[in-house]
Amino acid sequence: MYSANSLKAELNAKGWRLTPQREVILQVFQNLPRGKHLSAEELFEMLEKREEGISLSTIYRTLKLMTRMGILRELELAEVHKHYELNTTSPNHHHHVVCTQCNMTIEFENSIILKQAMKQVEKSGLELIDCQLTIYAICPEAIRKGFPAVMSNDWACSRAIKAANKLTEEEQKSLL
Repeated sequence: MYSANSLKAELNAKGWRLTPQREVILQVFQNLPRGKHLSAEELFEMLEKREEGISLSTIYRTLKLMTRMGILRELELAEVHKHYELNTTSPNHHHHVVCTQCNMTIEFENSIILKQAMKQVEKSGLELIDCQLTIYAICPEAIRKGFPAVMSNDWACSRAIKAANKLTEEEQKSLL
C-alpha cells in the first residue's frame, strides 16, 4: 500500500511533486471502508464538507494520475460516471457484481479469474496491470417490483439504501 513517502518518491522520480491536494486524496482512499468506491463528484463533496478547498478539476487530474500510477483502480460500474478505489496487490484482486437498477455493488474474490487473465497475458507476451471482472445483474427486489416495465428512474432497493447509509456514517467518522 502507498504511503505519502512512497507516493512522494515515485512522483519525484517522474519530475512531479507531492502536493497537499494529492496527499489528502490518497488519505481519503486509504481511510475508505472496504468495498466503498468513490466517483470524482462524491470525492469532491466529501472534501468540500471537510473544507479542503480542492477543485473538481484537480480531483479529476489527481484521480487520472493515481490510476496511471497504479495507486487507484478505475471502475466502470452501472452508473454513468467512473468510480475509484485503492488498488491492492494480488492476491486481493477482487471483482464486482452490480445491480443495473439500484447500483448495489457486491465485491467478490476469485483466483481462477486472475489465473486465467495471467495465462492470457503471458501467452500474448504482455504484462498484467489489473484484472477486474464486472458482472451486471438485477437484484431480487427490482424483479419483485416489476423490472423492467414499472421501474422509476430514482428507485433504489432497500438493501442498497441501508448499505449506503451505513457506509456514509462510517465515512463521516473516519474522514471528519
